[in-house]
Amino acid sequence: MKALLVATLLPASTIIHAQSIAGRWNTVDDVTGKVKSTVEITVRNGTATGRIVEIKDPARQSALCAKCTDDRKDKPILGLEIIRGLKEDDGEWEDGTVIDPENGKTYDCKLWVENGQLKMRGYIGFLYRTQTWVR
Repeated sequence: MKALLVATLLPASTIIHAQSIAGRWNTVDDVTGKVKSTVEITVRNGTATGRIVEIKDPARQSALCAKCTDDRKDKPILGLEIIRGLKEDDGEWEDGTVIDPENGKTYDCKLWVENGQLKMRGYIGFLYRTQTWVR
C-alpha cells in the first residue's frame, strides 16, 4: 500500500518541481544559439529575482553595466540583478522587470516554464520578445 502511494505521489512531485522557475538557467543568444550567461533565479517571500552568476565570454567577465540608468549604473554585469519584482499568478511570474545590460533598457517581464525550459518575455507596451533559457 505504501509503495502504491509513493509511486502515485512521486510523479506528481516531479511535475511540480519541474515547473519551478527557481534555479540556474543558461541564457541563449537568439542569433548564434550559443549560451551567453547563467542567471540564478531565486524566490523569496513570493517574489522572484534573477542575478547573472556566470558570463561565458572571457572578454566580458569584468564588463560594467555602463548604459544602465538606475542603481545598477556602472555595476559589474557579473553578479548584476537583472530580474526584479516578479509575482506568481497561476503558474506564471509577472509584474516585474528585466534589464538588458547590453543596452541598459528595462522592460516589463513575465516568466514561465514550458517543456522544461524557461520562457522569459520582455515587453514595451504591446510589443514583446520571448527568449528561451535552459537549465
